Amino acid sequence: MYELKRITADAVPAALEKAMRYRLLNEPLEAESICLDILELDTQNRDVLVTLLLAITDQFDRNLGERVHRAHAVLERISDAYGRLYYHGIINERKAKTHLRRGGPGSGHHAFTLLRKAMDLFEQAAPLSPENNDDAVLRWNTCARIIMTHAEVEPEPEGPPRPVMLE
Repeated sequence: MYELKRITADAVPAALEKAMRYRLLNEPLEAESICLDILELDTQNRDVLVTLLLAITDQFDRNLGERVHRAHAVLERISDAYGRLYYHGIINERKAKTHLRRGGPGSGHHAFTLLRKAMDLFEQAAPLSPENNDDAVLRWNTCARIIMTHAEVEPEPEGPPRPVMLE
């Protein structure tokens, strides 16, 4: 087993910038690793926690269950009510998108349920958002557009399945 090397406190701002850049380059494992290094020094750095959470959700296509669990563990460390609601919504939205990409039986129904949960969280977050920050509204609209433009994203039918009538 290797003993990880520690970064210096003075390197934290540049390291966070690098983690954000790695996310943009679609290299979430690298971003996650950098965030974990920073959190060894600054355990409550909100920007790092958010970047870590997003880097983990960027990896939902790989082992969804384990990564959802890790994302929720990071979410618990975000202390402000707006952030907890907003990023909980992001987790649900990204889970829904993962189910849509994977397809399969019931994926549209499952995606619908997750998108509606995300929309509810974004609605709760919106009144708590910082001034001039409409991110929760923008995310709500994204979820609504996914539902409106993907025919397979619909609620589960109520009641027992209807028999197919052959004509």
